Amino acid sequence: MERKVILITGASRGIGRAIALTFANHGYDVIINCSKSAEALAGLEAEIKAFGVRCLACIGDVGNPEFVESMFHSIRQEFGRLDILVNNAGISYVGLLTDMTPADWKRVIDTNLSSVFYCCSNAIPLMLSKKQGCILNISSMWGTCGASCEVAYSASKGGMDAFTRALAKELAPSGICVNAIACGVIDTEMNRCFSEEERSALAEEIPAGRFGTPEEVAAFALRLAESPAYLTGQVIRLDGGYV
Repeated sequence: MERKVILITGASRGIGRAIALTFANHGYDVIINCSKSAEALAGLEAEIKAFGVRCLACIGDVGNPEFVESMFHSIRQEFGRLDILVNNAGISYVGLLTDMTPADWKRVIDTNLSSVFYCCSNAIPLMLSKKQGCILNISSMWGTCGASCEVAYSASKGGMDAFTRALAKELAPSGICVNAIACGVIDTEMNRCFSEEERSALAEEIPAGRFGTPEEVAAFALRLAESPAYLTGQVIRLDGGYV
């Protein structure tokens, strides 16, 4: 049997890296992407290949439609198929909205939301040809309830949630499922801007009493990817009971 093929954007660290390694460990061929961390991506590629699966590393900005088209050209040439797309690439901007420039806003929206459109529009034809596939969007609880001083990030994740629900309805007749994981506070570099005191205070607000781990998100992503296609259009919170 041919191995299934998964693409993870924003895979050089954190949640994306954990997802890539988890799926490789379960026998998937893996395509990994990040915008500029070539050394980290090369290291991850070597780790993935150690599982005895194939790996393609693609450096570039998924907020750029021309790059996404070129990446998918490489995917078609190398694998000829794509079974799972994980839209994980994301950046944040912490600060008052009034201090944000139009360029700052565009960078967050392009990376976090427009990239989802670019990747999905290229991935769907590969899935339609087999009448099956899985699109998994890595969202955030802030897309539901909003975060002060992270308006652009919250807006991008709220947009991702709506995108997920709408596209799921569009693709359900074709056997392609579309879901999202709305992550809570996950212990990644994105959250390491907090001091130890701030981290402790935030952990106390979480009913589970701690931050989540990238590995927990990855394990859940695997379960969703291998769930029946009837599970679609869902935005499922993984937040330790925070929201």
